[in-house]
Amino acid sequence: MATFSYKGIDAGGQAVSGTVDAVDRKAAIAELTQRGRYAMELIEGKAGAGLLGGIGGESSSHKGGSIRSKELLAIMGQLATALKAGLPMVNALQIIKSQQKKESLFALLDELVSAVSSGDSLSEAMERRPELFDRLSVSMVRVGETGGILEQTAEELVKLKHREEKVKSNLVNAAAYPIFVLTVGLISMVVILVWVLPKIITTIGISANMLPLPTRMLMGLSNFMLSWGWLCAIVIIISAALFKKWKQTPEGRFGWDGFKLQLPLFGPVVKTLAVGRFARTLGALTKSGVTILEALLVVRDTLGNEVLGRQIDQVSQQVKTGHNLADPLEESGMFPALLVQIVSMGEQTGRLDELLLSAADTFDETADTVMNRFLALFPAILILLLAMAIFFIIVATLLPIVGMDLSVL
Repeated sequence: MATFSYKGIDAGGQAVSGTVDAVDRKAAIAELTQRGRYAMELIEGKAGAGLLGGIGGESSSHKGGSIRSKELLAIMGQLATALKAGLPMVNALQIIKSQQKKESLFALLDELVSAVSSGDSLSEAMERRPELFDRLSVSMVRVGETGGILEQTAEELVKLKHREEKVKSNLVNAAAYPIFVLTVGLISMVVILVWVLPKIITTIGISANMLPLPTRMLMGLSNFMLSWGWLCAIVIIISAALFKKWKQTPEGRFGWDGFKLQLPLFGPVVKTLAVGRFARTLGALTKSGVTILEALLVVRDTLGNEVLGRQIDQVSQQVKTGHNLADPLEESGMFPALLVQIVSMGEQTGRLDELLLSAADTFDETADTVMNRFLALFPAILILLLAMAIFFIIVATLLPIVGMDLSVL
């Protein structure tokens, strides 16, 4: 039996406070409800009120700073471990909060502690911060709270998010080198065209009409950049801003995601990553007790591609009218035959969650293979194209000099 301090209102709307003895928080809230009192703040132990109030007062000055997805993943992992060890939710959050050195994380955890201490569920507190907690996180935590298996669903959520972070980290690390090469190559070409080439041609003193065709082409590009480079820069900036705004619209996002799927090397990477995410997320949600329709709504937002998301919308509509899940997936033509077979077998045997989670590892391995192939080929192709462009510039620059030497001989 524990003692809970509470502050709230009674049936007449008057402020009340006091203590209540109960086995746990749910029992304390039920006892207060029977008394006609509704808790706005509920804290286990009398001594806890002053401590929590002091920390809550400080949190308003710790709102600054950004929170990275890796930091949220670490917090969720710590919470899953604490709950698995049998710690109550508030105690677990308070312990994690006390370990934070970053102000923004401290403030976030203080907000969660205050909300849960006041009688809200963790999923309700998370739902108020959609910029930090996506629908998948909120849904899995809510299912865990409803079914009394929060430690299990939190552990499954950590596995899902860890996989996403691994993919994201691999892509960022692999993209660093090509971006560096592309940046250096473009800067080199601009320097040659704007400063080096005009000086060489001026030094040679050959008439523009007498220059070789490649050199005349480069000189035309150089003159254009010198005369209208500022305008090109403005057009590029405005176009980039308009493109970014267009991508944020539903149709723009649909068109851009469809274009990405059609790219020769990048398209298979996007699709295989989405298939792996679909299998693992749907398996984790159904294993946690989420209905298939609710799970599809959550999965739709985790695929990261609007084209595939709209296919899931169509699948959901057919499932809602009584169809099974495998047939609409097959009719869409966007999902591999292996996934359709696994879903069909899972529906027939009643083990959809087990089969999907088991197959998710296979899909993830396929996704890793396709992604590694892309990350190996793309930088090589990029370097080859840059080398060809720079080779053309060098040749076009040297042709007048070689031609002048031959004419002297």
